[in-house]
Amino acid sequence: DVVSKYVDGIVTVSEDEIASAILAMLEKQKIVAEGAGAVAFAAVMAGKIPCQNKKTVCIVSGGNIDVNILSNVIERGLIASGRLHNLKIALPDRPGQLNAVTAVIAENGGNIITVHHERGRDAFNLNGCSLEITIETRNAAQIDKIDTALRRRGYTLLHTEY
Repeated sequence: DVVSKYVDGIVTVSEDEIASAILAMLEKQKIVAEGAGAVAFAAVMAGKIPCQNKKTVCIVSGGNIDVNILSNVIERGLIASGRLHNLKIALPDRPGQLNAVTAVIAENGGNIITVHHERGRDAFNLNGCSLEITIETRNAAQIDKIDTALRRRGYTLLHTEY
């Protein structure tokens, strides 16, 4: 009865939308909020609450967030916003392959953060290897550009995440 009387509507937000909201508040407003405290802002950011050209207030409450969770939220927010890209590539185990892949990424403006190269782990080729790379990027369009360039050079992307 109380909800029917006072609530105009209900929207839901995903965990990725919450992570993006927490990250935006950290970066732009220097506000630390826990997930539950950031849901109103997440709904506005995701366009789920019509507030364009209106004065809108989001109540942000609760800064009780564990630093390990905060670290995961930041990473998830960067991935969701297209600023961090994880990919896994199947490679033939031949000299120069790692250099060639990193050159394609550099040519397309990606900044490599981590590289994990493992021999004998390619499910498609017993003499192959797998390469897992984390890249800093500007946005999803740059990620698509990098992935497309790698595919055009003949690389098999086993997994991409953004």
